[in-house]
Amino acid sequence: MELKFTVAGRIAKPVEEVFEAVVSPDLLSQYFTTGGARGRLKSGVEVTWDFHDFPGAFPVMVLEVIPNRKIVLQWEADQKTSTWTTVTMEFSPLEGGRTLVRISEYGWPETEAGLTSCFGNCEGWTAMLCAMKAWLEHGINLRDGFYR
Repeated sequence: MELKFTVAGRIAKPVEEVFEAVVSPDLLSQYFTTGGARGRLKSGVEVTWDFHDFPGAFPVMVLEVIPNRKIVLQWEADQKTSTWTTVTMEFSPLEGGRTLVRISEYGWPETEAGLTSCFGNCEGWTAMLCAMKAWLEHGINLRDGFYR
């Protein structure tokens, strides 16, 4: 069985604003990367994301960016197994100026450690969508103090 998942959520903001909240390191750091993001997401670059609840900044390889439509990333999912997974974020405009964000990730080994990492990342991306919605729609940072 291939280890993979997809999570999705709707945000009551236009697709351009939602997309910018992901590609801009300053905006991403407001609600998701609690230790800061460095580097704008552009095709072919490497950026770093840091989280206070997950020690140390780590590299994020940006494979593809199609403005207001799609972002494809790769990152090391499990430092013990040196496994890189692929993350695809898709942004779809909806009626009323809303946006559907769909995040999929795959690439873990079919092992106990791979399954644990897959579940952990599924939880993390779900939390990211919730945090982005709260921040963009209401100016609330859900991650502030959540993990510490």
